Amino acid sequence: MEYQAMPTISKILGIVFFLFFSSFVLSQSLGNLAKFPPETKEMTVTTESNGMPKLEPSYISLFVGKYYRLKINCPDVKDDLTGWRIEMPELLRNSHLRLVTVGDIEIHLQGLSFNAIECDEVGSAHVSFVPIKPGEFDLYVGNVPSALGRPIGESGIQEKGKFVIGKLLVQ
Repeated sequence: MEYQAMPTISKILGIVFFLFFSSFVLSQSLGNLAKFPPETKEMTVTTESNGMPKLEPSYISLFVGKYYRLKINCPDVKDDLTGWRIEMPELLRNSHLRLVTVGDIEIHLQGLSFNAIECDEVGSAHVSFVPIKPGEFDLYVGNVPSALGRPIGESGIQEKGKFVIGKLLVQ
């Protein structure tokens, strides 16, 4: 009996060690996660005739471990109160952030985070990042909180405002 139990225990330990070390190896980076140039993904936020934001495309597919530059265009914003706030908190928490660019100003984050981008004048912003966790993440585009009498910089869906929810799928 004892003689047969030993090979079984050593087989189980062998499997446990194999699973542990293979998951460790698979979780490690296979190289430079921010290898230049990043793949550009574009989205445009416009205002429909009924005042609702329109997000095109409303769905973007990404891959874990690939370096991206998300270009957010806001071509028809008139002022602070008619602008749009863009939030993607779950994607940001599950990505390595590298750079945010607004106009000619670059903010090098190197893994730090931010809450939102507000388009309160015509222009575009770029967010460079590497997704590190798969999932389907919401991308919220809605009224700037101050346009609804809410505190400046308040995050989250402005329920009494106008908004759309896009999706970012990370595989």
